[in-house]
Order: sequence, then structure tokens, then C-alpha cells
Amino acid sequence: MSSSPAIIGIDLGGTKCAVSIPRGDHGVDEVDRFATSGPEPTLARIFDAIAALKPGPETVYGVSCGGPLDAKQGLILSPPNLPGWDRIAVCDQLTRRFGGRAWLMNDANACALAEWQDGAGRGSRNLIFLTMGTGMGGGLIIEGRLFEGTTGDAGEVGHLRLAPDGPIGFGKTGSFEGFCSGGGIAQLARRRLGEFGGITRFKPSSTEPITARDLGIAAGQGDAFALSIWTEVGTRLGEGLALLIDLLNPDCIVIGSIFARCETFLVPAMRSVLEREALGPSLRACRIVPAALGDAIGSHAAVAIARYHLSLQPSRP
Repeated sequence: MSSSPAIIGIDLGGTKCAVSIPRGDHGVDEVDRFATSGPEPTLARIFDAIAALKPGPETVYGVSCGGPLDAKQGLILSPPNLPGWDRIAVCDQLTRRFGGRAWLMNDANACALAEWQDGAGRGSRNLIFLTMGTGMGGGLIIEGRLFEGTTGDAGEVGHLRLAPDGPIGFGKTGSFEGFCSGGGIAQLARRRLGEFGGITRFKPSSTEPITARDLGIAAGQGDAFALSIWTEVGTRLGEGLALLIDLLNPDCIVIGSIFARCETFLVPAMRSVLEREALGPSLRACRIVPAALGDAIGSHAAVAIARYHLSLQPSRP
């Protein structure tokens, strides 16, 4: 083992898990990836993968997982996408079995670290990461440090209300998550379809849900209804970003998942709102970019947790 402690990352997701190790300054290698199930079989598979790496007593583990969590105690507290994972002391189990040290972090914060260390946010000092996937979560890097807040809940931007009415997200109508997440966009499309008077491939009589993926494909084919939905989503995205830019004055906002795939359809309306709503100097100082790590972001995130706690962030340009 080198003079620096070895790092192993565990990405614990609702559908899949991965065990990874760093490769060079900015890469990761997945040593195992498999479907998530109950706590016992999933942890057994994770431990087998770690054992095959022959970790030493100084190995440092980063565990990325969706909340709710008690990160300080290393406890997973029944996340909605992990049924049966109630008060699972994952960090304690790791260190009792293999030694070393382990840290648990919610996946939005971990992904913020990953994009800051290895992805689109490299070189930033004040960064906001937005998941913009199934939900709308966020992670904050402030003055070169992860900002977690008093209870570890900083960055829950999806709970911000953008309108008195609208799609439901994070348990709140008209929220940032309601307008700008996969689930919210599907609700918005169903709401607007009955009002749309033009020609579209989507039929109000259909019982099939309209997904963000469907809307992205249709927009690429010039479907007027799909394009109108992306314009509305882009408008709400701009409103949410304007609040964050005015409040936190970031130099970079990295947006994942849906934004990375549908940037072309979102940016015109988003930019128009930002020019109108955000403080000019703050907006000019902030670049807004799609996440760069793609499907590998979870593995990067797990490794990034360990790197961050060891203060081993890669050198920046």
C-alpha cells in the first residue's frame, strides 16, 4: 500500500450498487456492480467485493446513499428507495469487519463533491450541484468546502416554492422539484395536454404516463407540445437558479441528468429568465454547465466522499 491510505467507494442506490476504487487523479474503476436488494444480501455482496481488494487497516471508505441518513452516526434511515434499510449502521459494519475509517453522505452532497473534484466543476470555489433527475436535490460547495448546514440538510433546493400552484414535488405544490424533476415534468405534461390546441403525438385520452424521456424525444422531432413543456420547465429552472445565484453568488452551477440530456430545449427560456431576474454581476460571474460524469457519477461520488474527508482533493488547474 502507498503512504496515502487506500480509498474504496460504495455507491448504494435504489436499483444498483457499485464498489469502486480511484484511478489516477480524476478517474474511478468499478470493481463490482450489481442490483440492490435487502440489507443482508446487498451488504454481503459489498463485503465480498471489498475483501477481494484486500484492504489494509488504514483504508478509508466513502458510502454514498439517498436520504434520510444520520451521516454523523453512519446510519441509513429507511430511504424511500431502499425498503427495509432501517437504521443500518453501514459505517460501523465496514470498520468492524475491515478496520480503517468510513463516512456516509447523502448522494446529492456526494455528487456535488464528485463534479467538483472530477467533473464539470473542477477549479470552482463556490459551486452548486443540482441533481435534476427523479427529484431535485442539491449540494453546495462554499469557499472550497462542502456546506451541509446545522442538521445536514443544506441544499434541499427542491423544497423551494416557485408558484402557489403547480406540480407536486417534495410534498409541496409548485415547488422547484415539482416543476423541474422527472416526476414533476410528467405531472406538468399531463396537466397541460388537455389545454394544448395544436398538433402533437401525445393524446389526452391515453392512460400511458408522459415521461421526461418521451418529451425529450418528441422535442427533438419538433413536437410543438413537447417544446412548450420544455419552455415552461426552462422558465421555472431559470427562476430557481436566479434565487440561488442571488443568494449564494456561485461561480459555477452544475446540473445533472435531465439538464444534461435536454439542455438545448431548456436553455433559451432559462437564460431569458436569468437575464431578467438575477443580479447582473453575479450572473456574469457564474457558468451554468451540465454534469460531466454521466452514469459513473455515483461511483465518483462514493470515492469523492473519502477523498474529501482526507483532504485529498485533486489539484486544480
